[in-house]
Amino acid sequence: MTHDKTSFKDAVKHRRTIYQLNKTSPVEDKKIEEIARLAIKDVPSSFNSQSTRLVVLLKDEHDKFWDIVKDILKVHVPEDKWEHTGQRIQGFRNAYGTASSTSPAFILFYEAPEPIRKLQTSFAQYADKFPTWSQHTSAMHQYMLWTALEAEGFGCNLQHYNPLPDQKASAEWNIPLDWSLTAQLVFGGEEAGARENLPTKSEVPIEERLFIHGA
Repeated sequence: MTHDKTSFKDAVKHRRTIYQLNKTSPVEDKKIEEIARLAIKDVPSSFNSQSTRLVVLLKDEHDKFWDIVKDILKVHVPEDKWEHTGQRIQGFRNAYGTASSTSPAFILFYEAPEPIRKLQTSFAQYADKFPTWSQHTSAMHQYMLWTALEAEGFGCNLQHYNPLPDQKASAEWNIPLDWSLTAQLVFGGEEAGARENLPTKSEVPIEERLFIHGA
């Protein structure tokens, strides 16, 4: 299986939220693991907290998660609104299949509290800041993985269904209950034309956001 490798710069430029995904993959599962390991090992964290935890759900495990979300949402979403919600969840469930099967995968981002508590004790003057900096750490891992998967040829979208599935996910995959689920990265092969009708990027002019002094 081969694909045209995208440079990091081009991946940053072309990364978009893609919802029209399917169960195909431009790379083998071992490449997904390699990228996840790279994120855990080399993405920086506040005060070197290393507080981010990744749970990668492969094959049938992916379907289990979205079935959990669907069952919970059915309790909370009015019946007359369910068709749209159900279709949306099914779209996430349809994402990414490995090179050798039609089974999907995606990544759960967690933050573990123990490294944060240790830093709050060691650096009491910043204690109130560490929870926010923990979110920054998670965000860096999310962006790195999203961009890296874009570079490999995947389409991705980032979801935030937490805290609805937290307890059932914890029980299903033996995830410590005190880990905080922050986001879910869905990725997969792109359906034909998935990018053709994307809305034009709405951008505040760079001159209003970037300021350089001393050049």
